[in-house]
Amino acid sequence: MHRNRWAILATVSSALVLAPSVSYGQGGTLTPFDKLPDWSGVWSMTGGTVFDTATQTGKGGSVTPGVREHPPYNPAYEKIYTGHLALRDEDRYPDVQTNCGVPVGFPRILNLPDAYEFVVRPDVFYIIAENGGNTMRVYTDGRKLPAKEDTWGTYTGVSVGHWESDTLVWQTIGLKGSRDNDSILDRTGLVLSDAAKITTRMRKINENTLEAKMVIEDAKALTKPWEVTKQFRKNKPGLFLYDYGCAENNRNPVDQATGKTFVLGPDGKPAN
Repeated sequence: MHRNRWAILATVSSALVLAPSVSYGQGGTLTPFDKLPDWSGVWSMTGGTVFDTATQTGKGGSVTPGVREHPPYNPAYEKIYTGHLALRDEDRYPDVQTNCGVPVGFPRILNLPDAYEFVVRPDVFYIIAENGGNTMRVYTDGRKLPAKEDTWGTYTGVSVGHWESDTLVWQTIGLKGSRDNDSILDRTGLVLSDAAKITTRMRKINENTLEAKMVIEDAKALTKPWEVTKQFRKNKPGLFLYDYGCAENNRNPVDQATGKTFVLGPDGKPAN
């Protein structure tokens, strides 16, 4: 009996090793390489780093006092946002990227001032940002989104997509929320909750422009779906992308006593 028991365990173990580690893509139809759109090259976001310029009020960028956006927040999240705006106006950014401590996450990875590469494969789509080595993957191999109980809050969540002609459509769940202020959409202090579900439609609208349209649903933070569009222009051929570590930054030190963020001038002294 003892010998038979170990024989059974060995057989089961061998089966587990030989079996596929995942089965999500089984039965799915992959789009072949020659049918996929060409999104090669180096791209840059247009329109500045205010996340939702369509609802922006006030002139300037995301660090400019008085500038804000108007998501369909409920009263609780509007209060969180106005609190962040007040800190922003005092140069006490609620943005964890000031200290370069964590990845930017999604959807902010589509709202960065540096260069991008978009890698299109039959089974997966990658967003690769030059900014701090931030990356995101979208599975396009026929699998389904996991059940809610099988996800937990991560910076880019979990994304599953499919192709509708030349448009990549994907859904993202399992994102970090605003509880620890570690999921912020831009330097004004926009946040979402851990209940956010984002549907993105991305396509090439002309030879030199990619467009990503996002519909953000969030039962904890929003009163209705929030639509945001970002665009990216193609740069001239031959450009190199160089990785860098945001944590190496010494241009924007934070005063430990006041929490104020400084911008250093060419002489190494605070310029503000």
